[in-house]
Amino acid sequence: MIASLVLALALQGGLADRVAAASDGEVRFSFATRAGVCGNGRNVISLECDDGRCGRHRISSGNYYDDDAGCPCEPGPARVALQKRGGQVSRMRTYVGGAWRPAADARVTDLGPVPAVAAARYLLDLAARSAGDPGHDAVFPAVLADSVTVWPDLLRLARATAVPRETRRSAVFWLGQAAGEAATRGLTELVDDASVELEVKESAVFALSQLRRDGGVAALIRIARTHASPSVRKKALFWLGQSDDPRALALFEEILTGR
Repeated sequence: MIASLVLALALQGGLADRVAAASDGEVRFSFATRAGVCGNGRNVISLECDDGRCGRHRISSGNYYDDDAGCPCEPGPARVALQKRGGQVSRMRTYVGGAWRPAADARVTDLGPVPAVAAARYLLDLAARSAGDPGHDAVFPAVLADSVTVWPDLLRLARATAVPRETRRSAVFWLGQAAGEAATRGLTELVDDASVELEVKESAVFALSQLRRDGGVAALIRIARTHASPSVRKKALFWLGQSDDPRALALFEEILTGR
């Protein structure tokens, strides 16, 4: 375990140093994606894909109407293009699948394939220390990395008051997608933490509503019953209303009848 951590830190440090050493302009690198991630190499990335079918999460940019054509995707790699200006990362784009076009501009530095663990550590560090869009945009590609457990880092990001609010909200959203009891527990801790801002708490409630197989319903019911904030309780009730879960219906009956 210790050896793995040392290796991960060394790899991350190497990638950070290589990005820092690159000239201003575009800096590219790619890494392996986890199972179920696919993309069309341009404007669509899908999660939870299986046997040629896209899962319930599809992230797209620009116009994309081909929703009935199955899953026209390639299973990786993830490709990240950083824009550097004044020695700092100013913008980021992420693609899955496809390949880079030949660089027509000398201001393109291609670092090639990097280990997924190194990519995730670099991106999460960038999210923690960058203001504005670069920090916010770094969270998503970190979630795509193969063989990396990111939810503890996402939880730390969500709690970090020094991190910009939009980055923290992005961390909360993707924490909600990291299915499992541990992620659910982390989200409920965020909702209960008095030091966490109201908007971040409400984002955590939304993330609970998005857990697969109604995994967040029990937590939402507890929040709707007992949370000190009327706004947070109202959000929990709203998302319970979208769940079609019998437990939610029982709660509504209880509230409306005063039993």
